[in-house]
Amino acid sequence: MANQSTYRTFDYCDLGMIDYNQAWNLQKEIFVLRLHDRIDDTLFLLEHPHTYTLGKVAEKENLISTNEQLKELGISVYEIDRGGDITYHGRGQIVGYPIIKLSDWKEDTHEYLRALEEVIIKTCSESGLSTNRKPKYTGVWSGERKIAAIGIKVSRWITMHGFAFNVNTDLSYFGGIIPCGIKDKDVTSLQRELGKEIEINEVKEKLVKNFQNVFGYTKFIIKEKSNYIKEFEKISS
Repeated sequence: MANQSTYRTFDYCDLGMIDYNQAWNLQKEIFVLRLHDRIDDTLFLLEHPHTYTLGKVAEKENLISTNEQLKELGISVYEIDRGGDITYHGRGQIVGYPIIKLSDWKEDTHEYLRALEEVIIKTCSESGLSTNRKPKYTGVWSGERKIAAIGIKVSRWITMHGFAFNVNTDLSYFGGIIPCGIKDKDVTSLQRELGKEIEINEVKEKLVKNFQNVFGYTKFIIKEKSNYIKEFEKISS
């Protein structure tokens, strides 16, 4: 944990449903501003339209779907600069992109990954589901089923990308890939494990508070999407 005597704050913005490429470009721009201390740490929570993303070490054969199937289902594909293999993003899944300066917390990427896992584990527990880690794999698990994938990039101790947490996700879309390149494990969601549809905004509220507590922030400031974009454009101009 960070030194609790240090006053630290982060901005939180719910971007809602946003195209993957648009969010990726926004991350890159926020990264530069954070690097030069022009803004505070930032946490984005959002959802993406149907998207497969392949990390730097992804095996291309883990994308099972043909081009015709991708077109028919309306799934976009991006090769990106995070760690990890291939994963799916879609409606009902909460994606979290923390853009934070680890130098103000811990310059340790492994600790950062464990902290992101802890945020999701605590959130699942508060939602009524006990989850766990697996020493061999990054992410959060319900038994042998993966409920949250994590893939990050850290450059000059500033983070990008983050986690994908299945809440009410249509899990059939994972059938077009080998999720995270793991052939012998299934994926799951809060909805599947708890047997009911989950109020996604309540889950977001839990995630933000747990993010604050796990990373030792003093407070966070909620930024409305429209105001945040305007403020960001003003700062970056």
